[in-house]
Amino acid sequence: MLRKIFWEDPYLTHLDTSVATVTGDMVTLAETIFYAFSGGQESDAGTIGGHAVLDARKNGGDIIYALAPDHGLRPGDQVGIDIDWERRYRLMRLHFAAEIVLEIVYRDLGPIEKIGAHIAADKARIDFARAAPVTPELPELLARANAVIDADLPITSAFSDQAAGRRYWQVPGFDPVPCGGTHLKRTGEVGPLTLKRRNIGKGKERIEILLAAT
Repeated sequence: MLRKIFWEDPYLTHLDTSVATVTGDMVTLAETIFYAFSGGQESDAGTIGGHAVLDARKNGGDIIYALAPDHGLRPGDQVGIDIDWERRYRLMRLHFAAEIVLEIVYRDLGPIEKIGAHIAADKARIDFARAAPVTPELPELLARANAVIDADLPITSAFSDQAAGRRYWQVPGFDPVPCGGTHLKRTGEVGPLTLKRRNIGKGKERIEILLAAT
């Protein structure tokens, strides 16, 4: 199985490794720090061997990277991976912000069904099946999320089943949450949040999550 070093050290921005396979413009690596879209979290941006990664997608336990057709790489070539750290860090911050908001919604507004989620570098969103607008609850949800952030709690991120590649995160006061994304070390890194409600159709509610400060 591909060694996913972004789980071991999500703060690492450069890695020297080797090309495992090449099929046209698609390459795989012996190990990687370059996260591929999964669980609603967008892929990293960056380069492999100096070539911009155009697409990154999961394929079982592996990740396939699309480069420009003229990349010239061959199996066994030594390459450097560089990721856009500013983008990665915003994704990590918004990812955890969305996760903690979701857990607070489950705890305080449940039973409620999540029907979608997306984490981009500018904002995150969570969609719910809910008849009543979530607007009246937003101030209290925001206060409770910011309280977790302000407490600067340690975030544990580890394997629940290493053979199957299953991971989780946990902070004090919350049950373990299954998740294979990239995680911060402490909740305080998120910074203050802004929450907005969007109407996306009858019986559906969307909460948008934005960082109040860069």
